[in-house]
Formats: sequence, structure tokens, C-alpha cells
Amino acid sequence: MDKKTQKRIIIDILLVIALFAGLYVMEKTLPRNSMVFPVLKKGAIYALLAVSMNLLNGFTGLFSLGQAGFMLLGAYTYAILTIPVQSRASVYQYYDGGALTFALPPWLALILAGVVAALFASLIGFAVLRLKSDYLAIATLGFAEIIRAFVQWEAMGPITNGSNVLRKFPYFRSVLVPFAVVGICIFVIVLLLNSSYGRAFKAIRDDEVAAEAMGINLFKHKQMAFVISSFFAGVGGALFAMFNTTVIASTFKSSLTYEILLIVVLGGIGSVSGSVMASFLYVAASEWWLRFLDEPLFIGAFQVPLLKSGFRKVVFSVIIMVVVLFYREGMMGKNELSWEFIKDRLGKLKNKLKNIGKKKVKAEAENE
Repeated sequence: MDKKTQKRIIIDILLVIALFAGLYVMEKTLPRNSMVFPVLKKGAIYALLAVSMNLLNGFTGLFSLGQAGFMLLGAYTYAILTIPVQSRASVYQYYDGGALTFALPPWLALILAGVVAALFASLIGFAVLRLKSDYLAIATLGFAEIIRAFVQWEAMGPITNGSNVLRKFPYFRSVLVPFAVVGICIFVIVLLLNSSYGRAFKAIRDDEVAAEAMGINLFKHKQMAFVISSFFAGVGGALFAMFNTTVIASTFKSSLTYEILLIVVLGGIGSVSGSVMASFLYVAASEWWLRFLDEPLFIGAFQVPLLKSGFRKVVFSVIIMVVVLFYREGMMGKNELSWEFIKDRLGKLKNKLKNIGKKKVKAEAENE
């Protein structure tokens, strides 16, 4: 390992330590009901979901819309396995206390949430991964809807509680927990993308025929990407359940998949850091920064028009349209955030300002 790489690793470690130290200080100083904490928690969870979807859609080139289904599997797995035994009678009140008579530790249930989602992905992968583009998207979207209907089936009631709410399972109170779990998961995904498997995924995305000619087993690597992406979507679903403190199937509609897909597009299809940044910006803008637009504003006796409930979503939709028009490849494109990337962008900005200055001086000289 050269000195440049060692220096980069040390800087990254110091940044991570500084991040968690900052979060810890915020928890100790800011009020518990501050809007900062739910935004940070949900932003971290959405970051994992966006990166896991980007692994499949952006880095492997498989257009899948089954994210909500795998999130549902992870959320239900975690909730079912961690509800305390003494609370099952009140949660499963319509099913005689449910079928399970034990509860697992949260950390183990969190891992199993990903495993269950990965197992389902491996099963349906044999059927759907031979499809391409829109056909694959429709097939995975249909799978997500079938899973949602299945968990609400009355016969599954003793396990899933049917269409009733699952609650009273352990959830995180500290913002450090989702950040730690999400950080570990994204770190593993980045390691995968920088390995030979990651290079094979990108080769399949760029040109399947050329990748196959190079000796890459297309179905094997597609299946691998699909299963790994689903595993982390399951973990993200479990974290989402912990964030909401309740689980119900109606939460995991197709609109949730489109929300995650929108974040991936805004951040850049093929950029991990782009997905992470877009997740926090999306959650902050949609649920915090624009919240004032939903409240009526009076200037004396005059009420400012349009400022009422629901106007926030209209403004947010316009902002998204503007971003997509000016950043067609997303905020980061296929680039990753790094010191070199920042220096390059600052250099380009500096050159643009110089050119603007030169044009202004030239125009003034011509006018004289």
C-alpha cells in the first residue's frame, strides 16, 4: 500500500470519527423533539435503500422495481422475530397470540431480515432475470405486489398478523444506530463494487455481449447482484420498521419504490456517494425545509394565496423537475465524491468565472 492510499484511508477514518462525534454532540445538546433527528434517521435509511437499488439498476444495468417487496420482507421478518413473548397476546389479539413463542435479539433479527429477502430474491431470480428492461421491471413490480397481498392473507395471520399492525418490537432511539448499521452496509457494497465482481457488474451494464465474450457468466452475476441488492433492501426495510415503530403492509406500496428510484436518479445512476447525498437532501427538503409552505400566512387581514396544506408537495415537485432538467445524469453522474473530484469541480468553476470576467472586460472595451 503506497503512502497516498494510506493517507486517504487515515483521512476517511478521521472523517467517520468526526461524523459520529458530531452526531453524539447533537444528541446531547439539541432537544429530543428536534426535526433534525427524524430527518437524519430517515435519510440514513433511505441512503442504504438507494445504494442497494443503485447496485442493481446503476452498476449492473438491471431495471428492477421490486424494492418495496424486499423492504416488506425485511420489515416483517424483523418485527415478527423480535416482538417480546409477553407482548404477543396483545399484538396478535385476533390470532390467539400468534404462532411464535420466542423472540430473537434485534441484531440477529436484523441480519435474518436481509437473509429472508435474499432467499426470496434467489428464488424469483431464476424466473425473472432472463427478462430485460421493461419486462424485468414489470415482473419485479408484480412480485412486490404479490408479497404485499400474501402477508395480508388471513391464513398467514398467526405469523404476519394479517392486515393488522405489528408493534411493540424493539426500535432505535439514538441516531447513531442507523448511521452505524447503514455505514457498515454501504462500506461492504463499496468493497464489492471495487472487487472483480463489481467490475463484472459494470461490464454487464455497459455491454452484455462483450462481457459474455470476456468469459463473464451473465446469469450468475445478475443473480448475485439481485440477491445482494435484495439482502441490503431487507436490512433497510428492518431499519425502516424500527424508524416507524410499527409495521403494516399498506406502507410498502409501489410508490415507495418510485421514491427510492427518484433518489437514485437525482443522485446519479452509478454513483454511491450521489445516492447518499440525494437521500439526505430529498428527506430534508420534502419533510423539513419546505414544511412552512403548508401553513397559511397572513399579512394583516390578507391571506397569502396558495400557502396551505399540500402546497409543499407542489413546490417540491417543481424543484425536482428543475434539478432533472439541469442535471440530466444526476448530481454526481457516475462520479464519486473525493478530494480529486472536488478540486476538479472547483477548477472548472474558477475557469468559468475567469471566462465570464474576460467576456465582461471585452464587452466594456468594445463599448468604449
